[in-house]
Amino acid sequence: MKKPAPSDFPVHELIRERWSPRAFADKSVPQGVLRSIFEAARWAPSSFNEQPWAFIVSTKDDKENFEKMLSILVDFNVQWAKSAPILALAVAKLAFANNNAPNRNAQYDTGAATALLSVEATARGLAVHQMAGFDAEKARQAFGIPKGWEPIAALAIGYSGDPASLPAPLKDREMAPRTRKPIAEFVMADQWGHTAPFAAK
Repeated sequence: MKKPAPSDFPVHELIRERWSPRAFADKSVPQGVLRSIFEAARWAPSSFNEQPWAFIVSTKDDKENFEKMLSILVDFNVQWAKSAPILALAVAKLAFANNNAPNRNAQYDTGAATALLSVEATARGLAVHQMAGFDAEKARQAFGIPKGWEPIAALAIGYSGDPASLPAPLKDREMAPRTRKPIAEFVMADQWGHTAPFAAK
């Protein structure tokens, strides 16, 4: 299923096509494609080129690890994420490697890596649904995440599926129109709350 963004201004097709479904097809993702989407994450920008991200990945054909990844998700997410062929966890290193000073951009940079992963996935016909609904402490214990690393998002990755496979409330959300705030609400100039002139229609 495609659900392009109704953008107010022209953007690249990959940006319009990227979205976060909950219905996933029962279709495995080739390893070469997986390598490419994580290669895209590898080339994200980061403060001092620190690259403070790591991804823990579980594939559906590895039942034990897949179930372990499902176990850290909140129940609401389990009900649909269990159909995705790939589940992953984005983790950020909170301090710089060279001096152990706090890296205040670690989560921002890990988000940038995940965004590029999502765009590459879209280019390859995949969808990525990012989730805040997981238990970070449970994830830390389940996967042996060391001190100084923070689990920040769970990801469901796969080929978009049939919305009819979802229970009624989720099916309705899947089919609902996509919406976003207009850029005039968040692009400012001069001082806070003043819309940048170019952003006003």
